[in-house]
Amino acid sequence: MKINKRKSTAAMGCCFSLIVIGIGLAGWPAERAHATRAGGQTFSVIATDLENPRGLDFGPDGALYVAEAGSGGAGPCGPGPEGDRCFGQSGAVTRIDLRRGFAERVASELPSLASPDGSFATGVHDVSFRGLGNAYLTTGFAGDPAERMIFFGEAGGNFARLARMNPAGMFELVKDLGDYEAANNPTGDEVDSNPYGVLSLAGRQVFADAGGNALNQVTARGRISTLATFPDRLVLAPPFLELPPGTLIPMDTVPTSVAQGRDGAFYVGQLTGFPFPVDDANIYRVPEDGGDPVVYAGGFTAVIDVTFGPDGSMYVLELAKNGLLAAFIDGDWTGALIRVTPNGARTELGIGMLTAPGGVAVGADGTIYVTNNSIFSGTGQVVRIEE
Repeated sequence: MKINKRKSTAAMGCCFSLIVIGIGLAGWPAERAHATRAGGQTFSVIATDLENPRGLDFGPDGALYVAEAGSGGAGPCGPGPEGDRCFGQSGAVTRIDLRRGFAERVASELPSLASPDGSFATGVHDVSFRGLGNAYLTTGFAGDPAERMIFFGEAGGNFARLARMNPAGMFELVKDLGDYEAANNPTGDEVDSNPYGVLSLAGRQVFADAGGNALNQVTARGRISTLATFPDRLVLAPPFLELPPGTLIPMDTVPTSVAQGRDGAFYVGQLTGFPFPVDDANIYRVPEDGGDPVVYAGGFTAVIDVTFGPDGSMYVLELAKNGLLAAFIDGDWTGALIRVTPNGARTELGIGMLTAPGGVAVGADGTIYVTNNSIFSGTGQVVRIEE
């Protein structure tokens, strides 16, 4: 998953046509017969064969729409946070009809960058509907926006963008979010843009720029502004750096996700940058009209998504519960989903059943849906968790 070089270790036009492609589906009711019980919940795989699946949201038709970052392609290639990455048109948006038990890719051939084996993709990162209208999506980049076309040609300009899609899959790039970071650099830090989580609201779209360490918004008239910035924090240097005991080093915040609470405020999930400390990621609260972020809840690790359920509980999704160092060095991509009730009580759901999860959505009935294997090519899933 591309986040930022400090935070994780044929050109296309503006519009993309509807292409429907069937994908793997663990069909109803057979998947219920093979459901797994874990920690008091039923855990079922409902869709398979996804390419680096990330955020997901319910559309106005009741279906579940899943952002797939793709698996890159033949190139051109250039540097990225996890090494060389190559361009391709392998990104997609998949629609899962929960009533009929049917899944299809409704938008395809979307921009994607990935490692040569198709893993750790950057592409369509999140999808968010509001009411009966269109969905808005982010395409990421993880780097200086000026490098998009230097390394990836004209097609590189399709990264670090806001896109619009109707429920039928008609997809259009509408706003260059990377240009905003390059021109304004709200944190005054290095220029770096990786639009990640997005929230569609009346008259605006709010998005977390994991590269720019900012929470920004785009108004209906196309004006981009910053709601909050997230400065570096000082943390203890890990022992393997062999620095004097007690040495503090700066750590990027890396805001990956945004949800709106019942109070109207925005709640922003933090991945954290190097040295990726365990239990040191926060959920920040930002006023609805913007302002200084304050820590709402702490003690998390590598937060990749956050959302709310119908009872007001917050759901916090951790990409790697044992830390990103353990993930990259030891291959331990065990994820976690943590429910935080309005009174602050925490419960981990689906213990041991998540691997590098990428997004979470909660239905009106309280059923939970999570994208699994979100940084791998061809093995991505959508799983359902019921209690």
